[in-house]
Amino acid sequence: MRVTVLGAGTMGHGITQVSAMAGHDVTLRDLDDDLVADGIDAIESNLDGGVERGKVTEEEKTETLGRITPETDLSTAVAGTDLVVEAVPEKVDLKKSVLSEAEEAVEDDVVLATNTSSLSVTELASTLDRPEQFVGLHFFNPVHIMSLVETIVAERTADRTREFAVDYIESIDKTPVVIRDTPGFASSRLGVTLGVEAIRMVEEGVASPEDIDAAMELGYNHPMGPLELTDVVGLDVRLDILEYLREELGERFKPPQLLKRKVRAGKTGQKAGEGFYVWEDGERVSMSGQWGDR
Repeated sequence: MRVTVLGAGTMGHGITQVSAMAGHDVTLRDLDDDLVADGIDAIESNLDGGVERGKVTEEEKTETLGRITPETDLSTAVAGTDLVVEAVPEKVDLKKSVLSEAEEAVEDDVVLATNTSSLSVTELASTLDRPEQFVGLHFFNPVHIMSLVETIVAERTADRTREFAVDYIESIDKTPVVIRDTPGFASSRLGVTLGVEAIRMVEEGVASPEDIDAAMELGYNHPMGPLELTDVVGLDVRLDILEYLREELGERFKPPQLLKRKVRAGKTGQKAGEGFYVWEDGERVSMSGQWGDR
């Protein structure tokens, strides 16, 4: 299969990596050469880490990188492709624009997919001429480690498109779950509910972020506590999801003031070096302030 990924950021380069590792030929496209190069550098870094841990051989690394083609021109990027996966930032208008441009450039039988964690796939399909060939694919970060992919079926997604998406997910050694297009799908809605309650507990002084996370890791066998996970996902991303779910589903998803203050202060988590924890070189080193700067 030939796959085109639009967007070389965190999710885009992750989707590119797992697709190429599974034997698919992948074109990674972004707006300029530097962005694409940064994405491929990140893939190489991930593969180097896999080699160091004995999870990837040098031969597998070389073959994976050899299946990836960098590109900035959209028409060239989608030529001869079977699947286009859009992986640009979570902005409705931006995604609609990118998807519309892609649909105009591809052959009529090509499947289009959006990687989104919460946006309405049905709404994104509203500007497409062939919505029956459009589906949501919610990958999880980091893509090369996380095994789940939600397959989001929109109102007009055809059965054959859903089946194609499931086959693709299984081909890259991931586990698909099929979800009807509803706000927050399954994972984001459940995950953000746990995360927002943990933030409220910090805000109310119930316990420190570290103790709340330890309670969920040791008491419920979660691999990562809800506050550390919020840092990894991005506090700004969580805030955007909460505001969207509040609009769609009601006040139970009202964002805590603590979350809003941290985002305004630029403390958006791991990527910024500070959220509920302080991060250095991608590693958690301490809590941020006294119980999250209440």
